[in-house]
Order: sequence, then structure tokens, then C-alpha cells
Amino acid sequence: MTALATLQESFREVMASVCTPVSVVTTLADDVPHGTTVSAFTSLSMTPPMMLVALDLNSKLLALLRVTGRFGLNVLSIEQADLALTFARKGDAKFAGVTWQIQDSVPRLPGAGFLACEVVELVEGGDHIVVLGRVLSAHTLAHPPLTYHARAFGTHSALHRQQT
Repeated sequence: MTALATLQESFREVMASVCTPVSVVTTLADDVPHGTTVSAFTSLSMTPPMMLVALDLNSKLLALLRVTGRFGLNVLSIEQADLALTFARKGDAKFAGVTWQIQDSVPRLPGAGFLACEVVELVEGGDHIVVLGRVLSAHTLAHPPLTYHARAFGTHSALHRQQT
């Protein structure tokens, strides 16, 4: 195994040990909804409200975001692991049989936390593009979030200290 391959494998293992939230990034192109599952996203700024999401250079969704200029970030709840798997697969029929609605010109998945965003900038980063988005609207998640850790879905549970 080469030094680069060893580093990549070690990097993959370290990242698998990090608990990350799971979301579906969506856009609407020619009245057709599109989406993909991501775990590489985070808040960026409060003034103005901004967030970022990383998409593969070859992502069809990235190509669509370049045209539409808007996207939705649907932060999935623990009850939505099936949606994470549905939107992680390849192909164009990801919305088949999925309930959704349009909110701020982008597809929203009911039951998910939601941010509607306008693309501000696209930044190259290795084999991904980091999409910087200005938040247009935000709707909170009502249930515990879906997380991904050690290559499995779960949720986060806050630790509570007893007062003595």
C-alpha cells in the first residue's frame, strides 16, 4: 500500500469516528425536484446567516445548483433514516414516492429541520466544491436528529449532569 493510500484509509477511519448530522440537499430545476444525502455541512456565519455544504465535483446536484442558485438543506430526524438511504443512491428518481413540498422555491421534506438558501459562492476543495449559502428561511427540527457514526445511523443524546 502506498503512503497516500495509507493516509487516505487512516483519514477515512478518523472521519468515521466523528458523529455527523445527516441532511438532504435539494433544488428545483424545471419544476422537477432533485436531492442528495450529505453529512458535510455546517453553519458558517450569523451575520448574515450563512451555511456551507460540500458536494462532489461530479455531483449532478452541484451542476443544478450552478444553474438554479438556490438549495434547501433538510436536516433529517431519527425517524428519517430511510430518506437518507433513498437520497444517497444514484439515479434521478429519488423523489418517487417521497412526500415533499415547495418552500422558498426549493423542495422541503416534511419532518426535517429546514434551511432555504441562496448560493453565494462556490469554492474548490480537493474532489469537492464547498457551496456557501445565505440562509433565506429557517425551520427547526422537532425530533432528535439523525446522525452518522462508525458507518451507522443513530442519534445524539445530550449528557445531563445532576446538580449536587
